[in-house]
This record gives sequence, structure tokens and C-alpha cells, in this order.
Amino acid sequence: MLRLAPAAEKFSIAIPDAALADLKTRLAATRLPPEPADAAWQYGSNVAYMRGFLRRWRDGFDWRHWEKRLNGWLQYRVKLKRPDTGNGLQTVHFLIEPGSGDAPRPLLLTHGWPGSVLEFVDVIDRLAHPERFGGRVEDAFTVICPSLPGYGFSMPLERPIGPRAIARLWRDLMVEVLGFERFLVQAGDWGSIVSSWLGIDFPDQAIALHLNMVPLRPPLTRDMQPPLSNAEKEWMLRTRKRHDAEGGYFAIQSTKPTTLGYGLADSPAGLAGWIVEKLHGFPRAPAEHKPVFDLDHMIANVAFYWLTETGVTSTWLYWAARQNGELAMQPGEFLRSPTGFLLPPWDLVPPAPKGWLERGYNVAHRHDLERGGHFVAMEQPEIFVADVQAFFRNMVV
Repeated sequence: MLRLAPAAEKFSIAIPDAALADLKTRLAATRLPPEPADAAWQYGSNVAYMRGFLRRWRDGFDWRHWEKRLNGWLQYRVKLKRPDTGNGLQTVHFLIEPGSGDAPRPLLLTHGWPGSVLEFVDVIDRLAHPERFGGRVEDAFTVICPSLPGYGFSMPLERPIGPRAIARLWRDLMVEVLGFERFLVQAGDWGSIVSSWLGIDFPDQAIALHLNMVPLRPPLTRDMQPPLSNAEKEWMLRTRKRHDAEGGYFAIQSTKPTTLGYGLADSPAGLAGWIVEKLHGFPRAPAEHKPVFDLDHMIANVAFYWLTETGVTSTWLYWAARQNGELAMQPGEFLRSPTGFLLPPWDLVPPAPKGWLERGYNVAHRHDLERGGHFVAMEQPEIFVADVQAFFRNMVV
């Protein structure tokens, strides 16, 4: 039985009809950009594809279906003290699904950008109620899925907040609000960075982590032992080349997010073009192929940003992390909680050599996927769930 702190207020999503009508009007007035005659996806979001995407969003997509789906899980909002601003408070929205059986273990799931809690809609019930999907009830988790500050209904966000401060918010959410003294963690993208700081700063609470992205850079010094191997040097070069080709968004969002924000805040087509390119490129689909995800699932994710007016505030995390230097560990920092990695081959960050991961993490499990990209829970939900279950199976909370 859940015993939430009184500060947590029950919440249900109910987007006003007027907001949906305004969205439809804006979509009808879309002016698409030109593109070169030979364009596929190598210049960014393909115009022919986006024309169909936006038409479906305007004329066929049912937001209320996805709203009802999210409202099928318990939801709350709570105000937590921001550790980086003294007395400031941050509203955090979270979903929670109590697990089956007598002793489901608490599992904190954290999304990233340009994802949202909608990344997890196909895995929440599988994780909480494995017996309904042919699994063992002993593998059940109580699943807690918060929206990062500045995303979804974790609003308002008055000023940027970095991943290390969010980690403290997550600790307070799990311990002070939900009453879990010890818990398990799963995450990708920004979630993997937030969760890494959570494991470093609060190892007695975040007792084990499962990550599907290579997260924090380990401490690198001139006299470090062992020195970088040839495999690590080659991987760093490949990662840099990949980031040079696909990481333009990162440079913009971490330096001048407001400049980008005029388009994201005013145009649903602009927001969609900015996000959908990542849903195509991060799985590294060939230039002539469409994104691999269900069309309505992608639209729902973009709509979640639009209808919560978080297209801009979601990018502030990049600015804060860069300003605070929170993308790399410092000398002496190490994540000692057992950590498992599920690494897809076509991620923005390629699977790292064993030695690289072990410089910063207590690596207890690693599974290199044969296919797939950045959004593993969306793209391969059954494989995702099976790996999470396997890694955490014998861990006592």
C-alpha cells in the first residue's frame, strides 16, 4: 500500500478543448520550409514526411486517447525544495504504478530529451505486473516515473536546473515523499546523467542502476592509471565524429536556448520538425527510411511538449549542465552502486569500451544490443523489460 507524504497532490491530465482547437488552427496555417531537390533526411526532418506527420496530427490524431492512457496510472504533483537556489520550490509531476505481489521493489524511471514519460507507456505495466505478460510476479516493481523539471507537468520552472540538483530532487521524491529508503534506478539520455549523480551522491538510497546510454565522462587526468587504451582513443574519435554530425542541437540548446525557443513556442510544426529529426537520426535510420516508431506515439510525444508549453524550458537542462560542468565526473568521484548497461549500437554515443565504463562505474552487467537506437523502451520494449528484470532479479531492496 502506498503511503505518500501529504504534500503530494493527486493529479489528472485534462488539456482544455480551447488548447486543442488552437493547436489545430496553428497546424492548418503551417508554412513548410524549402529543401534541396535530392533531400531525404540528410538535411534534417524530411519535408515530405513532415507534411504527412502534420496532416495526421491535425486531422487524425486523438490526443484524448493518449491522455486517457496516461490517466490510467496514478499521478501526483509535489513541490520539492530546490537544492541549488536556497528556498526555491520545484513542482514535480510523477506517475506511479504499484507492482503486483507481496514485495514489489521500487524502480525509478527517468526519461530524457526529446522524450518524456510517454517513452515508458509500453513498459510500465510490463515492469509492474510481469505475470500479466507471461512473466514471474517475483520480478514485479512499483514503478515511479517523474517528469524532469521543465518537462511535461513539472512546471513552472523559474530558472534552469542542472542534472546534479535534479538528482537531489529525485532522492527527496523517493525517500521523503514516497517513503522508499532504498530503491532501484533505470534511465537513458538525461535520465542516465541525472541517475549517475543520484548514484554518486546517494549510493545508500540508489542501490543499483540500469542505464541505456553511456552517461558521465569519467575523470581524465594526465597521470591516470591505467592510461587510455587504443580502444578508448578510437571510441572517443568515433564519438566525436558522431557528435559533430548529429549534435548541432546540443550546441544550440546549451548556449542560446531562448533564440531557438521562439520557433518552439510559437509553431507546433517547428517543434515537431525539431523533435522528429532526433527520432529519425538517433536510431540512425538510413536517409531514405522513415522513423522506426509508431506515428501516433511520436505525435503524442511532440503534443506532450506542445500542450504543456515545455518545448523551450526542456532545453534549459542543456544550458545548466554546461554552465555547471555536470557532464563529467571529477577526480575522486566514482559510482560504486552496481550498474548495468543496455547499449544499442546506433545511439548518439556508441557503446563504450569496457575500460572506459569501468573508470567511473561499478559495472555489474552489460548487454550490447544487435540493433536499435537511443529510445530503447519505445523501440524494443520487450527486450528492455527483460534486461531490466534480469539485472535487478537478485537484488534485495
